[in-house]
Amino acid sequence: MMDHFREEIVTRRQGRAVNAIGYILAWLFVLVFGIIAFIGLVDIMNMNFALVNWIFLVVGGGLCYLMFRYKDNFRIEYEYSFTNGELEFAMVKSNTRRKELLSIRMREVEMGGVVDGNAFRSAAQAGDYKEYRYYLNGKNPLYFLLLTREGKRIMIIFEPSQEMIDMMKEYSKVLEA
Repeated sequence: MMDHFREEIVTRRQGRAVNAIGYILAWLFVLVFGIIAFIGLVDIMNMNFALVNWIFLVVGGGLCYLMFRYKDNFRIEYEYSFTNGELEFAMVKSNTRRKELLSIRMREVEMGGVVDGNAFRSAAQAGDYKEYRYYLNGKNPLYFLLLTREGKRIMIIFEPSQEMIDMMKEYSKVLEA
C-alpha cells in the first residue's frame, strides 16, 4: 500500500505590502519605546526618582515588550499536512515559531466541501459549532470540514489545493466537490 502524504504552506498573497509596512512599523515602535524606557531607566539609575522617569520606564518598557511580542502577527503562514487520512494544521509565525493548531482524522469528518456549496449553507444554518479559520487568502477557493470532538461540533475553514482535496476524498466519503 502506498502512503498518501502532502504538505502545503499557505502564505498571504493579497496585502503583502500592507503587512510588510506593518512589520517595519512594529519594529520602529519597538525601537522608539525601547529608547523611551532606557531614558527612564538611566535617569532612575542616576538617582532621579521623579514620577515621569518611572512612567517612561514602565510605559515605554511595557509598550516595547508588547510590540516585540506581537510583531510576528504580520508574518503568519498556515501549514497543512495530510498523511494517510490524518490532517494536521499548524501556524508558523515569522518563519521561526511553529504552533500545532489541530489534528483530525478524515473518518471523523461528518460533512465537508466548498464554502460556496449547499453543504456549507446547511451546516452554517444549523449553527452550534466553533469555527476555526485557517486561511489567509479569502479570494481562493475555501473548503470546510465539520466534525464532532468531545461532544462539541467544530467547523474548520481552510484553503487546500485540489491535490490535497483528492487525497482527502479517498479517506472520507462525505466531502463534496
